[in-house]
Amino acid sequence: MGMDIDSLVRINKEELSKLEKTIGYRFTDLRLLQTALVHSSYAFEQAQGGNDYEKLEFLGDAVLDLVIGHILLHRYAKLREGELTRLRSSLVNEQHLAKMAREIDLGRYLALGKGEESSHGRSKASILSCAYEAVVGAIFEDGGYQAAVDFVTSFFLPDIEGKKEELLIADAKSRLQEALQEKYNEGPSYKIEGEDGPSHQKVFTISVRFRDQVLGSGQAGSKKEAEQKAAAAALSVLDQGKN
Repeated sequence: MGMDIDSLVRINKEELSKLEKTIGYRFTDLRLLQTALVHSSYAFEQAQGGNDYEKLEFLGDAVLDLVIGHILLHRYAKLREGELTRLRSSLVNEQHLAKMAREIDLGRYLALGKGEESSHGRSKASILSCAYEAVVGAIFEDGGYQAAVDFVTSFFLPDIEGKKEELLIADAKSRLQEALQEKYNEGPSYKIEGEDGPSHQKVFTISVRFRDQVLGSGQAGSKKEAEQKAAAAALSVLDQGKN
């Protein structure tokens, strides 16, 4: 028979306790953490089929949706449901979860089959993001909802504000269009006010106007981004007018 979870826990005790320190959570049952780190390719090679992270990943996926949804709802009560959904998606997508996994160096702790090991599985976004979800599932299974909330809060909060700003800026043009359409039945127009710098590092200054009035302006290395920033500036002016 191959290597089972109990044997892995014994062999990896020191590594597992390093990971516990990094994530700020101590497991009552270390087998849960160990299972969260076993890729199906390893379990298959060890004739331990099913003894891998896939079920914990399934659980962690749901836990992340719930916990992040809960945090966002309380932090950003003013955002619409569609915006909350998009913000949550940007936090739980594969790329972002893989980034979170790299921050805690999760790749080094994974048990991979020989094929995955040789094809750089430790640094694959798909594997890292799934293992990260499995770790969240393991924390929930071991310590319940509050333990999962504490973990997600400490690791995700620094990114939430930045993602919100990114999304709102990316969303600004359509939101400004909607707001003006709804109120006045016409949309804004964008005008290039300036182009500075050499051709490979141009900076565009763009203003957004409504009925000859400048509502806001923005600067960026691309016209599209400068328009988004101008729209975001206009929105904050309009929002202040409401209050």
